[in-house]
Amino acid sequence: MLKELDFSMEIKKQELLDILRKGAYEVNITDIMNFYLNMAAEGKYVQEHYMKEYMEAYVKGFILRIREIKENENHYEGFVDKNELIKALKLLSQQEKNIGEITGDHRSFFKVYTLISLYTTFILDEPIHIVGTLFPGGFRVKYENKIYYCPVKEAQKDNPNAVCGFCIAEQDESV
Repeated sequence: MLKELDFSMEIKKQELLDILRKGAYEVNITDIMNFYLNMAAEGKYVQEHYMKEYMEAYVKGFILRIREIKENENHYEGFVDKNELIKALKLLSQQEKNIGEITGDHRSFFKVYTLISLYTTFILDEPIHIVGTLFPGGFRVKYENKIYYCPVKEAQKDNPNAVCGFCIAEQDESV
């Protein structure tokens, strides 16, 4: 999908959106179900009282945004920060390799995860987790004075399995 990008030139936001939209149309109901099942399986490590909000955040922030990409008819001016996009794609590629042989639900999860991570970061200029997403300890992603804040950015930014390294949110210093 992203092989269509020409990194020798500036990359327009609209060009990236068009490519992501094509990718979103390739996501099918089985991918959505597998993504959900993968998140539910990961949720076994989440405290029980936090589980409902955890699942809602991933449904709203990832699954429902697939439709948003498909239906996004806005025209985006400007260019993507090519260096940041390259950094993001390298991280995502490494994560895909770390998973090993990706089959079934992992492939579906990764497809949705990649689309939404790139869409929110490079098209919407928003954090990957939606505002209000609850993290353990009762802390949430928030938006104040035109800046997005994440309670776990600093702790996760070097985690090779997280996308925090290219997420636009800043560390919430009150945490």
